[in-house]
Amino acid sequence: MSLTRKRILVTGGAGFLGSHLCERLISDGHDVLCVDNYFTGRKDNIAHLLGNPHFELMRHDITFPLYVEVDRIFNLACPASPIHYQYDPVQTTKTSVIGAINMLGLAKRVGATIMQASTSEVYGDPTVHPQTEEYRGNVNPLGPRACYDEGKRCAETLFFDYHRQHKVKIKVVRIFNTYGPRMHPNDGRVVSNFIVQALQNKDITLYGDGSQTRAFCFVDDLIEGFIRMMETEADVTGPINIGNPHEIPVKELAERVIRITGSRSKIVHRPLPQDDPLQRCPDITRAGSVLGWKPTVALDDGLRRTAEYFRQLLGEVQGRAVPVA
Repeated sequence: MSLTRKRILVTGGAGFLGSHLCERLISDGHDVLCVDNYFTGRKDNIAHLLGNPHFELMRHDITFPLYVEVDRIFNLACPASPIHYQYDPVQTTKTSVIGAINMLGLAKRVGATIMQASTSEVYGDPTVHPQTEEYRGNVNPLGPRACYDEGKRCAETLFFDYHRQHKVKIKVVRIFNTYGPRMHPNDGRVVSNFIVQALQNKDITLYGDGSQTRAFCFVDDLIEGFIRMMETEADVTGPINIGNPHEIPVKELAERVIRITGSRSKIVHRPLPQDDPLQRCPDITRAGSVLGWKPTVALDDGLRRTAEYFRQLLGEVQGRAVPVA
């Protein structure tokens, strides 16, 4: 056994980001305990890891206490797309807040370092652009997105209070729009929406006039940021933005997806959802200086890899291949 091998808990480990993180941690030589209640996580995401002796899977909801022995905790558990977190908003808030309390309590008991996967949603509909970690946000605490936005904000508060009061070793990263293989096909996010619609030659649904901007980070780059953050010295707590600072209008994203997939889809417009931010772009200066991190995967390359994943997924569902140009 390697002297550097760690016992690592990943909550939400069967989800989009969690499954990639589990895969990376195992390849780095660690023992991984994947915990998920499968609300949005999928067993298919981690099926290829089940035969690995260094991977363990547990069905569990982190709103209930968990008693295990681990060295590190990555707390990723929470539905992250509006269509999913608004389905049961009370449970979403519970997952962020009570889940954080339970995982921080576990970290306190066993002396583990714990990383919180926070979100750019803590900035709300920002009035500062791009968003630095010092910006305190413009969040509507009463709107339909508040269960997620305020839940994640409260989780950050809990992390820093456990750090100050109980000396728990914490790390906090704020994730900006991330995409890649294993995204949930019905998560309602623009990348998965556009690619699935394009592969089926259906109309691509664009909310608003498409001028709102987003910055998209490929999942492999994001996971590299997670790993580097966890490896920092104890005095590095964050928060640190992890995302791609190259922003594009959502309409341009739709046009790129149509081109990459060779689709015959047409773009149709729908009203913009309430509290949907018009701009979202990270300032990653801190990630560069503290972690030596920056994204490396070009958007078109990442979109091709994501489209190939959905092509295969749709082919399995339909019993036939869906061509990607």
